Amino acid sequence: MTQAAAGSERDERVPGRRWIVRLDPVGRGSAEVRVSCGRPACAERRLPSAAAGRTAAVAHLKAHLHATPAPRADTYCACRADGCRAHLPDTGRHARTEQPWRCGGPIVLAVITDRAGRWWQALECCSRCAAATPGAQTAATSRPSAPRTAGRPTPAAAGTGAGTPHFSDQQVTTRTGCPAPRPVPAPRPVPAPRPVPAQRRRPPEARIGRRVIPCDLRPVSLRDELTELGDLFRAYQKRPEPDLALLADLQERKARAFLTWSDVSCDVTLRLEAQRAEQAAAVIRRQHQHRTGCVPDGDEPGVARLLTVPAQWEYARSVLAHVAGHTPLPGAEARLLVLMLTLRTAHTGTGNLVGQDVNALGLTDPEDLVEQLTGCGWLSLPGTVGDLLASRPENPAPVTVPSLVPDEDGTGPFTFGRKTRPKLSGWAQRVVSDKKLRKAKAPAGARLLAVTLATWTDDVGRLGRGGRGVTLNALATRVPVGSGELRDLIDRLTAADWLTDAALTDTHLTGRLTERVLPLTCPLLD
Repeated sequence: MTQAAAGSERDERVPGRRWIVRLDPVGRGSAEVRVSCGRPACAERRLPSAAAGRTAAVAHLKAHLHATPAPRADTYCACRADGCRAHLPDTGRHARTEQPWRCGGPIVLAVITDRAGRWWQALECCSRCAAATPGAQTAATSRPSAPRTAGRPTPAAAGTGAGTPHFSDQQVTTRTGCPAPRPVPAPRPVPAPRPVPAQRRRPPEARIGRRVIPCDLRPVSLRDELTELGDLFRAYQKRPEPDLALLADLQERKARAFLTWSDVSCDVTLRLEAQRAEQAAAVIRRQHQHRTGCVPDGDEPGVARLLTVPAQWEYARSVLAHVAGHTPLPGAEARLLVLMLTLRTAHTGTGNLVGQDVNALGLTDPEDLVEQLTGCGWLSLPGTVGDLLASRPENPAPVTVPSLVPDEDGTGPFTFGRKTRPKLSGWAQRVVSDKKLRKAKAPAGARLLAVTLATWTDDVGRLGRGGRGVTLNALATRVPVGSGELRDLIDRLTAADWLTDAALTDTHLTGRLTERVLPLTCPLLD
């Protein structure tokens, strides 16, 4: 009788509804995704990205949940075929297979989501099965079914003892000798859903390179030093610009710390790594010296600059400062021509010039500009301007700048000697006649800006002291152009592979000179 009742109960129950909404890629080489639904009436959709597809899939599932009727009370669990934990395993015994569910509570409409966000499944199951499924969310709960007629036990009766055997040793008799009716137990509360197991996070380990610093390392000062070094090395890797001096200091600290670590732990590999760090520090320190020009006697610098000593760099800046305050005519072209003539006549006030020296400066009208300089008395020529522009290297034209002639006591505006003047003049000539500037037909303003920026860099070519840039106020005193024209000149130098990473703000010009022109720079001293 019991088996027959269970069988009739199972026959009256219907399978629970279930459907799934999936998100699949369309194919290789495409970002499109395909959204499909297990409902036969739902058509497939294609969306341009995974984010859009995920949004559409969730909206589609919500629309189904809103339109779906409440869960039916007389249904099988839709999760029976998935090895649900609330169902008994198949042991092969007839008694077990005739009762495939061991559920409890009302039927619910549960939603299960893939952690990777690739599918969303909705199914009808009992509340115990929903609670046994990690991450399952209950969308709706069925209403209690109506009372059944005699002979047809309700599904809830399976948990109350109806249709199950009663044992005589557990029956209670009345005074008349008849067995008393067994009290019906109160319905058990619905179990709460099982939470998704949280991932345990281990505390972060202190590391330096690939080595883990032990938590029990003693002395504590050594462990703190290693931890700080690890953080400093990781911070250095995120720097936008290299700093070889700082990196050499870090390697030296690492060598000392690893040597102490090797002594306290008796680990030979740590001593070997300390030796490698010490060697790396020496190599990096030498690279820094080569780039800055501060190399020991007898060693060749890494950057072979045209002006080799810091004193010559200061002399070049002094000439540019003098020209900025003593140019008799306005404009960048007059400033550039006065600079080149000053370098040719700086020591005695007189010098030789050829026509190619003037014609190669990119001047708009060199003949008219020279006539203006001679007309105001700043420049003196023994012949005509035409003779100067037509002169050849084998027959140069002598020129005189009266303001540069030394006084009676032999002093002039500059302090460098007779041998330094041709070096400075040659350096400036190399800058203004740079091959790529000539090929791009750069105007005189761009060449004057190139000379000026070559004297306002640090040891690695960054503009300004410490790479902080050049103020526009200071730049305007050396290159007399407007802000719009200055931006065009910067673009020309960038196109000529002279300047890179240039950024012009309302107050500063930042960037750096390229590796190609580093030999022409005059680094600023700290």
